[in-house]
Amino acid sequence: MANDWKEDFGFAREEIFRSETTLRTIRHIRATWSDEPEFLWEKFPDYAVFRRRDNARWYAAILTIGANKLGFPEAERMEILDIRADAETMARLLDFEHYFPGYHMNKRTWLTVRLDGSVPFGEIAPLIARSYELAAKK
Repeated sequence: MANDWKEDFGFAREEIFRSETTLRTIRHIRATWSDEPEFLWEKFPDYAVFRRRDNARWYAAILTIGANKLGFPEAERMEILDIRADAETMARLLDFEHYFPGYHMNKRTWLTVRLDGSVPFGEIAPLIARSYELAAKK
């Protein structure tokens, strides 16, 4: 099975991302905008960003962090999605259980979403699309 993931993503599933929601997110971004994850930091091999082709602005980042970084008592690994969001979306979604202010991003304009299956993908996909729009040239 690892070979199938290597063909789909260029890396074995076990090597970087583990959550099915994370892998589905990557497939969705690839199918919708033909963008590939970029691994920019050697120190953080499990941090990937996606950027628009027309202006190179980021619209999504997938990171693996300790759950305690979001206020959970445990430090186990958690995959998250950072996306751009407008003020209305931030006000509507922030619950500090599934949706958080952007991790390592501007906390007013970036939203963090858990990718552990606790947020249905049907909620995630439109948020990514809006983030893509917000990253457009102004």
